Amino acid sequence: MAKHLVDIDEAALAAAQAELGTATMKETVNEALRRVSTPRSRRVDKALDRLGRRRRPTREEAWR
Repeated sequence: MAKHLVDIDEAALAAAQAELGTATMKETVNEALRRVSTPRSRRVDKALDRLGRRRRPTREEAWR
C-alpha cells in the first residue's frame, strides 16, 4: 500500500464516514475506493466474457 498526501474536503469525509459506517479517514477512503471500483471491474469482466464468446473468423477469413 502506498502513502499519499492529499487535500480532503472535511465535510465530504464526514458524510462518507456516516454513510459507510467507517471510523478513520484511511478506512473511509479505502472503502469508498473499493465500492467505486468493484462495479467497474464487473463491467470489464462482463465485456471480456462477451468478447470471448464472439465468433472469430478463421485465419484464412481474416486475411480476406
